[in-house]
Amino acid sequence: MSDYFAHETAVIDEGVRIGAGTNIWHFCHIMTGSVIGERCNLGQNVVVSPEVVLGNNVKVQNNVSIYTGVICEDDVFLGPSMVFTNVINPRSAIKRRDAYMTTLVGRGATIGANATIVCGNNIGKFAFIGAGAVVTREVKPYALLVGNPARQVGWMSEYGHRLRFDEQGIAVCPESNEQYVLKNETVKKIES
Repeated sequence: MSDYFAHETAVIDEGVRIGAGTNIWHFCHIMTGSVIGERCNLGQNVVVSPEVVLGNNVKVQNNVSIYTGVICEDDVFLGPSMVFTNVINPRSAIKRRDAYMTTLVGRGATIGANATIVCGNNIGKFAFIGAGAVVTREVKPYALLVGNPARQVGWMSEYGHRLRFDEQGIAVCPESNEQYVLKNETVKKIES
């Protein structure tokens, strides 16, 4: 008896670590050497390639492929059909397995439906990537990005609300009442 749930149609290769309380749904394939944390949820038709690391409480919606080189920290949300790449210049006839690039998705980040993350561009903690965005550069913590190519249009709270900063550079999340400070184009939560 395992500490996680896997639907009968899921394929889980040997040499995989899966944390307690994780749910793996229809037609998923979890490949050798990957690590999935506790309390994760993988929707239908998710592929987790070799050596991928998912932290605790990562939510992966339907039709997402997470390729070798991707590391997601705790509490990451990957929206339906979003895409990671892992080679910057793929060619069918040329093997580039030694050219896989690392992409780190920081704690609490959200990547919206149908977004694309070009490999080697890290996503800062609690960043929010809008649906359909194409990320071609590093993303700052708490940043809100939209469009193709993705451009930063604001900042988000840890609860997923757009932050509105006053003249002193202070914003308050309308849900949590947590305060944030914007200084030198960097946002930080004010710890109480």
